[in-house]
Amino acid sequence: MIILETSNLCKSFKLSGKKPIEVLRGVDLKVEAGERVAIIGRSGAGKSTLLHILGGLLAPTSGKVSRPDNFGFVFQSYHLMPELTVLENVLLPCSASRVKKHLKKSSQELKKRAEALLREMGLGERLKHLPSELSGGERQRVAIARSLITDPELVLADEPTGNLDALTGADILKILSELSGGKTALVLVTHSPSAAAICNRVLLLENGKLNLGKAIQ
Repeated sequence: MIILETSNLCKSFKLSGKKPIEVLRGVDLKVEAGERVAIIGRSGAGKSTLLHILGGLLAPTSGKVSRPDNFGFVFQSYHLMPELTVLENVLLPCSASRVKKHLKKSSQELKKRAEALLREMGLGERLKHLPSELSGGERQRVAIARSLITDPELVLADEPTGNLDALTGADILKILSELSGGKTALVLVTHSPSAAAICNRVLLLENGKLNLGKAIQ
């Protein structure tokens, strides 16, 4: 089953007094349920732009995106709310209107789900801590738990190991490779060969288009 699909996706940025810069020039992508896809490419190729469009954070200039309403996002810089505790940060997506219709759990059940996710991430003793009291690896684990709290069909991850040391990054990759027992699809933007290696498919974004010919068997 196709869980994410784009058709002729284009994105240009207009600069004052200058010709628009074309970043994406007709991106076609299909991702199956449970599939793990890595998108690689040089800096400035438009990887993060593409991921932000896939997640609805940025509008395309033209083209179409079809995705589930219930999806999670993992950012390189974590984007945790500094005034909220670890537990409160994880529960934050549950208030989003796009996912409320999918949630069939009470507030108490969601809280128990969040606590269970954090225990799985090794953060059972950090529930009441603020993000400023955590290490980089711990913050990224919180971000992943937040992306999973709604039992999403899809997780989008933007350089999730980019700010981490090799050992911590390896732990994060293990977590991502086992998302919901392999039932959750993953689209991962990365410069890291080890991060790309956890995926079923590796796509190269070059000259505004995806090369569909590269794969890891």
